[in-house]
Amino acid sequence: MMERQASVAIVGAGDFIGAAIARRFAAEGYRVHGGRRQGEKLEALQAEITSRGERFQGHSLDARREDAITAFLDAADADAPLEVCIFNIGANVQVPLLDTSERVFRKVWEMACYAGFLTGREAARRLLPHGRGSIFFTGATASLRGGKGYAAFAAAKAGLRALSQSMARELHPQNIHVAHLVIDAGVDTAWVRQRIAERDGQAAVDAMAPDRLMNPASIAEAYWQLHRQPRDAWTHELDLRPFGESW
Repeated sequence: MMERQASVAIVGAGDFIGAAIARRFAAEGYRVHGGRRQGEKLEALQAEITSRGERFQGHSLDARREDAITAFLDAADADAPLEVCIFNIGANVQVPLLDTSERVFRKVWEMACYAGFLTGREAARRLLPHGRGSIFFTGATASLRGGKGYAAFAAAKAGLRALSQSMARELHPQNIHVAHLVIDAGVDTAWVRQRIAERDGQAAVDAMAPDRLMNPASIAEAYWQLHRQPRDAWTHELDLRPFGESW
């Protein structure tokens, strides 16, 4: 591994997709900075990555706060010139419409859309002086269509997708690659397997093909390949799903 004099910032460095992205870019020699609400939850990931001689720094981060996003990206850019920023906050909640309070709707929008705007704008402000870079947004099925009980989530994710499209059109000519990734399936986690068992029974989980759910490492590989694309063939939206997922 050759250390790169560049940093990667992950807003929403959770236990699965975010952690896998951190591992993938750290393995390529980047100095990775990960932020999440409870930064202490990143201590194990930081210990794992640094034990291999790779670079990772965890941060406590409320991405809904402009000053927090600014400080987080400043820290990454000061460590080494920022090259990649990934917004990976989910905020997936299912609540019947009549039970969706104003607080729930606003909070989901703040996490999944407003925080994406703050992240994208501040990342662009730091990448443009460097003359290059990538900004990627993690989307979901709800980015493309609303589902029963997902009014708040779909509204926020659709807004994030539109934000990504607007940024891509504005920043593409300035050598900034902006892309939106639609994660259209369950990710292989203990929580997802538990939900499937509760809905369909444990037998359904036991009979499931090993690649029926998405491996976080496979998702992280897609982010890495997006960043490596030559600019004469940039992808601005990429949808990912296992072979057995209906769509």
